[in-house]
Amino acid sequence: MSELRFENVTVRYGTGRRALRAVDGVSLTVPPGQVVGLVGESGSGKSTLARAAVGLAPLASGRVLLGGQDVVLRARGGGHRPLQMVFQDPYASLDPRMRVGDSVAEAIPRTGPSDGAGRRAEVARLFELVGLDAGHALSRPAELSGGQRQRVALARALAGRPSVVVADEITSALDVSVQGTVLNLVRDLQRRMHLGMLFISHNLAVVRYVSDVVAVMYLGRIVECGPAHDVLADPQHPYTRELLAAAPQRDGSAWADTGQGEGAVTEVEPPDPHHAPTGCRFHPRCPVGPLVRPDRAECLTLDPTPGSAGRVHGAACHFAADRLAPPGMAR
Repeated sequence: MSELRFENVTVRYGTGRRALRAVDGVSLTVPPGQVVGLVGESGSGKSTLARAAVGLAPLASGRVLLGGQDVVLRARGGGHRPLQMVFQDPYASLDPRMRVGDSVAEAIPRTGPSDGAGRRAEVARLFELVGLDAGHALSRPAELSGGQRQRVALARALAGRPSVVVADEITSALDVSVQGTVLNLVRDLQRRMHLGMLFISHNLAVVRYVSDVVAVMYLGRIVECGPAHDVLADPQHPYTRELLAAAPQRDGSAWADTGQGEGAVTEVEPPDPHHAPTGCRFHPRCPVGPLVRPDRAECLTLDPTPGSAGRVHGAACHFAADRLAPPGMAR
């Protein structure tokens, strides 16, 4: 098993004044055999970080390490790639002209079975592993349902014998009735094979179900990260609390009481990512920030990220620790 580690990763698109930092100085670790759920709204940089992990988005700075080795340099050297990705849209990620069995066989490493019979047997084993009949190997993507195509995509990722899998919104393109089945399959495979996994979703219910660790991303940066139960039960960053407040349970209540009673971000447009706000990037939308509390003017100019390591859950918020101060302590 190998650890996947992002070290101060930045991904930039464009140049000059209109350059966009889709990922800005992200450091994140996926421990061996654990699932790290990465959550955030659309445009936060989640998918760009996933693509950077597998070498599909060039890094402007920083490194992505797998088992201590640079992923980019390792990919250039060819050979076995112990990091595989499952994309959001299974139809777009499969060649429509190829039989799905051939697509899976194509991903089997050279160290695997070399003869045709051996590769067909391996494809049949992988199909069984993801709950597909081996007879589907002769089908083309258009002949399968969305759930079946995503199972094929999982089988193709597993064919590469990875130690870490990056799953990017793998249930968002599926019918609700199929999502639960695919999530159960992913969780079962991860545990049986002891895979590390970076699981990306905008759906907190999904992240809560599969993750050991939750990382919250906003405007290209990780703003909070910690054990899933702790982050969801006691969120430190106002953005995390707003995400939780917007995610109802079956009974209609939110998972976590934000405990703030101030403001809301739902009526405020997200800032232009080409011109990220100074100071705390969340301050133009923060329900407990300077727009509501004028005494918190440091949020306008001081970036809270450098001091996040000393706060609970590494929260990138000047007042994360302040919120948890015991009664009687100076605030």
